[in-house]
Amino acid sequence: MFKTSKWLMVTAAVMLCLPVAASAFQVGDLKIGGAIRANYTIGDYDPILDRSSRAQEDGGTVALDTFRINLDYAHAQWVAKAEYRFYPGYGNNNHDGYHFPHTGWIGYNFDNDSQVQVGLNRVPFGPTAYGVSQSWMFDQHYYVGLADDMDLGVKYTKPMDNLTLDFGYYVSDEGTHNGANFSKDSVRYSYDVVDETGQGYEERHQFNVRAIYTVAGDSVSTDLGASLQYGLLESNGIQDDGDHMAASVHAVATMGNFKLAPQLTYYNYDVDAAQPLGTDKLVQMGAFDFPTLIAAEAFIPAVSLSYKIDTPGVEWLDYVLPYVEYSAIMKTESDFNDSEMAVVGAAWANGGWYIYTDLAFSNGNDFVGNEVGYGTSPGPAWASNRFGANTTNAWEYRGNINFGYYF
Repeated sequence: MFKTSKWLMVTAAVMLCLPVAASAFQVGDLKIGGAIRANYTIGDYDPILDRSSRAQEDGGTVALDTFRINLDYAHAQWVAKAEYRFYPGYGNNNHDGYHFPHTGWIGYNFDNDSQVQVGLNRVPFGPTAYGVSQSWMFDQHYYVGLADDMDLGVKYTKPMDNLTLDFGYYVSDEGTHNGANFSKDSVRYSYDVVDETGQGYEERHQFNVRAIYTVAGDSVSTDLGASLQYGLLESNGIQDDGDHMAASVHAVATMGNFKLAPQLTYYNYDVDAAQPLGTDKLVQMGAFDFPTLIAAEAFIPAVSLSYKIDTPGVEWLDYVLPYVEYSAIMKTESDFNDSEMAVVGAAWANGGWYIYTDLAFSNGNDFVGNEVGYGTSPGPAWASNRFGANTTNAWEYRGNINFGYYF
């Protein structure tokens, strides 16, 4: 893999040469596409000597976000989808980057409009593929594995007039990849329970059910939904096996160009205090080669409000989508501080370009600031704790511009 400096050089050269119009390659029934994205980030980050950092004192930094390849296949009633992603290194500690599959499934469209997907697919939980969020940052559901979660299994979708039902069975999570990095079990796209010590827990045999009912009015259309999830946690150590569950109610209301999406979720990870963390109040999760800790039990309220502005009179812009979002991990453990996040921003679209401009404020998110550190936590020293005990409970900010070209 490339070093960070090489990623930056390649990113700048490629993105400056990209055309405005997006186009994928078609080879028979197979469409080949992808995306390349880069970030400008500034905020409450510690300055770093001898190289650029995200800190205000350094003026922020530009870095490659990701490069991905997408494959879409359709022949008669057979469909398939695959996506593979590459991420850069961190520029220090000889971390050269990492890569992993995001999606990989084969499906069949039945005559009754239902569909089955087999393989690495998106778990049916929450109101949309990305929860309530419209922003690049997502909401707090994502960071506890309850939005845009990819697992290995079978999903069946059945539309019936105004009602759509989803059923899923997942034999395991998506697994880790390219493991010679910072972490042992967290090189993956979506957040799962991970086993960094070899003596922890792994996700097994998860069941999902989701129902969404559309109520169409004269001026307002609303998708009312509920999601349920239950799965096992297989022990690799001396602790007993555990399990986990989550339940959510959600809605997406559309009135003209306005969209309002609220969601309320309860989740509970039943783990043994004999696990390597030494407590049953925290669970080890991970993604993007970054292990973290979350509270074992919590409620998550989340809401997003957006307004789409079409711009036919602006040659360089198709539309702009301003949004404001709020979400919080409200923990049942009295000694833990809640983890809140608010995001205000907009998405800008033009042909193959899609640009996010986000300003995020949080008192408990691993990716919004680092000046106050991540608090104290049991377990390994690298295990952050902003989603868990959140002992610092300090508000920090992150300004982020994500430049993405999709083809």
